[in-house]
Amino acid sequence: MWLKSIHLQNYRNYKEQTVNFHPGLNVFLGQNAQGKTNILEAIYFLSLTRSHRTRSDKDLVYFSKNQFSLSGQVVKQTGTIPLEVSLTEKGRVTKVNHLKQTRLANYIGHLNVVLFAPEDLQLIKGAPALRRKFMDMELGQMKPIYLSELASYHHVLKQRNTYLKQVEKIDLDFLAVLDDQLIEYGSRVIEQRLDFVKQLETFSQAKHYDISSKKEELSLSYQSSFDFKDVDTIRQDFRKSLDDSRKRDLFKKNTGVGPHRDDLNFFINGMNAHFGSQGQHRSLVLSIKLAEINLMESVTKESPILLLDDVMSELDDIRQLKLLETISDKTQTFITTTSLDHLKQLPETLKVFHIDKGIITTD
Repeated sequence: MWLKSIHLQNYRNYKEQTVNFHPGLNVFLGQNAQGKTNILEAIYFLSLTRSHRTRSDKDLVYFSKNQFSLSGQVVKQTGTIPLEVSLTEKGRVTKVNHLKQTRLANYIGHLNVVLFAPEDLQLIKGAPALRRKFMDMELGQMKPIYLSELASYHHVLKQRNTYLKQVEKIDLDFLAVLDDQLIEYGSRVIEQRLDFVKQLETFSQAKHYDISSKKEELSLSYQSSFDFKDVDTIRQDFRKSLDDSRKRDLFKKNTGVGPHRDDLNFFINGMNAHFGSQGQHRSLVLSIKLAEINLMESVTKESPILLLDDVMSELDDIRQLKLLETISDKTQTFITTTSLDHLKQLPETLKVFHIDKGIITTD
């Protein structure tokens, strides 16, 4: 798949602009704070209906305006699909083929993206929430139904936590009903995450072995907040863990176990990558991002779009080369940079966009 064009209206520092893209490599060139990352963020938002930089929708709206819209043309093997996301006073509105979508799962998955940004280097040493978000976003693109089950889980989790906080005397029968729902949705979430991690490990091991000059073996481990024997026992082990933590939950008035507290660990040659060097972290994250491309393609039968937000300057020549090797006719790529000088061995066919104060021009 590739993104043929995007139209921005009242988004960040873009009042109104339509941009037509190259199916291969697209480079956004300009000084800092001119809007390079904003255009990448807009593509990401068109894909996932959320920003990778902020949780506040107000940050995304053009000065003095109260709503914005993004629309684009996605070219796939089955044809061209128009997508649209707008933020109105009533909330988000998503459209596929000009038809309004009432469920997020019916929208996400039409435009798949893999984003590599400087903050991704925190994936290893950052908080567990970052790694859960990583799993949820990537898995959600490949299997949109996962997002529905994750949303259902968080809805029941919120109900359970609210009930624990507000009620002085707990009705154990009602709590059992909530527990049943939590276990069912939570087990589905864990099952799909386990499968995702297993597949991602397979693809990333080969990438990392190559990038590390055959010196390092990468492995991934899903860390559940409760012990389970195998996939078939997740539900019963989840129930037992909830029962065991009931006193703790009643005292702290929140839910102590479940996929909302799970984590993902990375290991290099058997050692937790958290303790690795900065260079090892860069290689590991690069391996994961490259593996995502292959994994998404294997699942969806379409190559995702690659977004590189000012990361080339973070990589040495060897890692740059490994990354640019992935840029081919089937992987549309967007790069933001302040200069082309440090980019080595770029493809001959590319399109350069100059960005200055929210205005995009081409050569």
